[in-house]
Amino acid sequence: MKLSFATIAVSIAAAQAFQVGRPAARPSSRLNVVAGDEKATDKLEKVFASRPQEDPKFDKLVKKNFPGAISNKELATRVVELLDEKGFTPDNTLLATSVCADELARELEDEFVDIYGTNFNLGGLSGFPFAGNTGWGAMSAHVPDNGFCLTIHGPHVGITKSGQIGKVERSGIKLVDNCCGSAIAASNYLKGITDGTGDINPRIQQFSDFQQGAVQELILPFGKRLERAEDRMRELPYALYDSQEVMVTDIVNTGKGSIKKGLAVLGGIQINTSPDTLDYFHPLRFDYFDENGDLVENMLPYLR
Repeated sequence: MKLSFATIAVSIAAAQAFQVGRPAARPSSRLNVVAGDEKATDKLEKVFASRPQEDPKFDKLVKKNFPGAISNKELATRVVELLDEKGFTPDNTLLATSVCADELARELEDEFVDIYGTNFNLGGLSGFPFAGNTGWGAMSAHVPDNGFCLTIHGPHVGITKSGQIGKVERSGIKLVDNCCGSAIAASNYLKGITDGTGDINPRIQQFSDFQQGAVQELILPFGKRLERAEDRMRELPYALYDSQEVMVTDIVNTGKGSIKKGLAVLGGIQINTSPDTLDYFHPLRFDYFDENGDLVENMLPYLR
């Protein structure tokens, strides 16, 4: 029996939505919100105390390649201060993320976990929200009563100390590695189709590599855009973000009736760097929805 892509997607999303993994070294993946008296703003200094100091020269390099990017430290500071004004606290907030499976994508996720204390994982390869509507529904049920949800989503890209985009230095590995590997593989697949040197993969829907197959299908509409880009690796995460934004918007709009007190949706591009430099984020969306599911404020200007 041949299953359609949509049928497979629904089946995988349903399975992922109700399986909460907890690796032994990742206590932050628990799904309980621990009460405490410390405010989110008070935690910021502790979270970034062990992070590298800002390197002005490298900071200019990142911002030259990604205008609008800010360091994770600056991002967290601004986001937490804005949400604190709306009543978000570590006691009443559930973090939900849709970022890539790559361990480098955990950096941003863990920083916000250290602030808010918990996370529900909605994402998979390249940052696509493969948990879907079913996962969103499960996540919404875990938000504290009369509480809030902060959702962070987006693809990621690496940049080396020398400014090479699509590569990154990794801890303990001499090889300067691809980042994001899933995105680059999908880009290469698409390039082969658009320039006529590749064939469409007839096994793209196979269960053993379902997510990568989905990424390759979801990036297909951006073939010409990437082909015409001045720097394909720099344009790639933005093309992926535009594809993901359609999915995220549909999921949020479908499930916004389950919002409790409020929902903040932060979307953008994660920019991963070497272990001894700060990571960055280019915010492209920061919306606040009230308990009725109505969009009441675009907070993105406060992050620029």
